[in-house]
Amino acid sequence: MALYQRGRIWYADYYAGGERIQESTGTANRREAEKFIALRISEVARGVFARPVRISLNDFGERYTQHARAHKRSWTRDRQMLRQLQRYFGNPMLTDITPLRVEGYQQTRATEVSPATVNRELALLKHMLNLSERWGLHQGPNPVRFVRFLREDNYQFRTLSHDEERALLEHCPAYLQDMVLFAINTGLRCGDVFDLKWEEVDLENKRLNLIMGKTRRPLEVPLNEVACSTLTAWAGIKKCPYVFYNLATGDRFRDLKAGLNKAVRETGLENVTWHTFRHTFASRLTRNGVDLVTVKELLGHSSITVTMRYAHTNREMKERAVKSASGSDKPVTVIPRRRKMQQ
Repeated sequence: MALYQRGRIWYADYYAGGERIQESTGTANRREAEKFIALRISEVARGVFARPVRISLNDFGERYTQHARAHKRSWTRDRQMLRQLQRYFGNPMLTDITPLRVEGYQQTRATEVSPATVNRELALLKHMLNLSERWGLHQGPNPVRFVRFLREDNYQFRTLSHDEERALLEHCPAYLQDMVLFAINTGLRCGDVFDLKWEEVDLENKRLNLIMGKTRRPLEVPLNEVACSTLTAWAGIKKCPYVFYNLATGDRFRDLKAGLNKAVRETGLENVTWHTFRHTFASRLTRNGVDLVTVKELLGHSSITVTMRYAHTNREMKERAVKSASGSDKPVTVIPRRRKMQQ
């Protein structure tokens, strides 16, 4: 039984039941590799060794997609990210995905998209490999665990001014105008807008009763007049369980990225995505003096830490609050009393 290297990665070479097995340890660290082969030797000695299952990324990707479709409302986003992973990695065996290849993916992808997007894609790969081990389809350390995620600047985000909002809506077709307006006035993620059903809408009390797709938490969203009028208009042409649906197919929208990108280009704006509308909603709330705890509840954040990114957008309100604390705009000079000279 021995260890050997291919590139930077250590491989274990050992026998089990009279059969020679060569297996990647998934690490470039010799000490970790020694722990790996020691575990295999122990499993062979105790008679609990199970030969590693070899399954390709594409084959496991199909199984994972079926699992995600049954358990996640945002499974379509996972499918999109999986395609990006397959575009780079090809169709390797899961055991051939090493930390070095994961780092290569990270560096290449970072030249194309934001650090946050790269991190979400690597988080998906990590989750998939953890599931494959739980299902007995992969053994060994998860290679993504050895790769540091990119640093995200969560305090820099794009919002729309009222003038930009009006200009964008002028270049959107009617159905897209309604969905953009609804997103800006509710702060819902695009997936939750696409998945919104009439059973979750309470027009009489002007609110939504949702189970958020990302956190799976119940969320009550009050509706303002713009959001209410939008829903009232779609209620008049209701033909399926979903609020917003494709009039051509009669089914819910799957992805409107191409239509939004076209409208953004024609407007002359930059860096506008569906998530921009969520940022715009939150930023307008804080600028209007809404406290961060309320913003957290309206956005459905699980932690106030996530909401704190919007704290700096209410600078004008904080400046007015500080000025009001003085009680007067004029500075007051305090003249100290003179002490009497001791005789």
